[in-house]
Amino acid sequence: MAAYPIKIELLSRFQTSQKQKEIIRDLKQGLVDIVIGTHRLLQNDVGFKTLGLIIIDEEQKFGVIQKKKFREFHHTVDVLSLTATPIPRSLYMALTGVSEMSIITSPPEERQNVQTQVIEYNQEIIKKAIYRELEREGQIFYLHNRIETIYRVTERVQQLVPEANIIIAHGRISSGKLETIMNDFLSKKYDILVCTTIIESGIDMPNVNTLIVENSEQFGLADLYQLRGRVGRGKRQGYAYFCFRRGKMLTEEAQKRLQVIRQFEGSGAGFRIALQDLQIRGAGNLLGKEQHGHIVAVGFTFYTQLLSEEIKKLKGEKVTPSFPVNLDLKVEARLPQSYIPYLEQRFAIYAQIGKIKTEREVWELKEELRDRYGPLPHQVRNLLDCLRIKLIAKELGIVSLAKKEDKIWLCFSPFHLLTAERKKMIEEKLFGQITTLPFDEKNLILKVRYEEGKFLIYLRQILQKYKNVLS
Repeated sequence: MAAYPIKIELLSRFQTSQKQKEIIRDLKQGLVDIVIGTHRLLQNDVGFKTLGLIIIDEEQKFGVIQKKKFREFHHTVDVLSLTATPIPRSLYMALTGVSEMSIITSPPEERQNVQTQVIEYNQEIIKKAIYRELEREGQIFYLHNRIETIYRVTERVQQLVPEANIIIAHGRISSGKLETIMNDFLSKKYDILVCTTIIESGIDMPNVNTLIVENSEQFGLADLYQLRGRVGRGKRQGYAYFCFRRGKMLTEEAQKRLQVIRQFEGSGAGFRIALQDLQIRGAGNLLGKEQHGHIVAVGFTFYTQLLSEEIKKLKGEKVTPSFPVNLDLKVEARLPQSYIPYLEQRFAIYAQIGKIKTEREVWELKEELRDRYGPLPHQVRNLLDCLRIKLIAKELGIVSLAKKEDKIWLCFSPFHLLTAERKKMIEEKLFGQITTLPFDEKNLILKVRYEEGKFLIYLRQILQKYKNVLS
């Protein structure tokens, strides 16, 4: 920005109190055009004259309350969030359309994938890894995330490689001393930095290309991915060793995390890892009132739908109340990688599927898939059949279809309860195919009789019959 009349300031705890006060004063008066800062920007003494854009780097490091604080500065502020590993909550918000998302999958020029090993802690392997890096005049991050024992661990590492120069960094070291330590390490005065997760973000040291993490089973997927991203940032091959305690029984979730971090490497891996994290952990605490008011009363997905319907009402458009339809039909319905190899294309089609509202749109999607990717595999045919079933179910006010052995349980929304008149019509015209439950206004049971491989077709036909009875 040197060529432009733009004033840029830096605000963080590393500056003197006097300098911080001057910057905050100038921000409130509108004398600073761009301020780059840490969490220090969120403190109550900071204000802005006219805030128009917020760019949040390393978005996963900020909580919901902190992001809300940014928005309170100005109601119409635009927000751009950047992250290599979106947390499940943010990813889910993007997938459901609450926020827009764009994916960068092109790696920097000459960047190589970091070779990742997940191993039981073994001193010989660690020793060889350190010596290999020292032989090519590189440096090492050795991560031990407990300050109480970090000095003891440093002694152990020093015994493994007596000739190496080692220094320690952690969050309890004063900011001035910590800055000196990092500068000394960056200028290659030391070979190994034994540290906590203080290096997790904001560190760019191209000469550090080996990472060793102790007790890696204690870290989340996003943490592991961020840590791995600290090495292999230049032209050299990077190596990451995620060690777990010898003889320790790992939980199922820990095993999944370590398996995923080993499996996904290269450009776009952060997004794929985030999707896996979403599956392992769920979408996070989306429903708690401390994050989203009283969404807990209705559920997050339904809340977004209600919001959309309310906006349509304000625009004067006709709105029919509806609930999201949940299917649990024990069938494989998805876009397999073998059919659509590229993640971005699969993601775009899933987003397209989420917007489908008519039978014609399902047919158009089917033709588009055939034209672009060839004959549909059974998983994709199932997916399209499930879409058709959802469309009919929505018209009938069905909120849930669940397969239990040889029966399908249908559950209706409060707006479409089964009246005595409806029950009588169903029993007369669909005798033997649908069973109604006594004194139950919400549930119906379908008896399933179908040829092998035609279950979804049968279900769609019976729902269509039910629809015709009521029309």
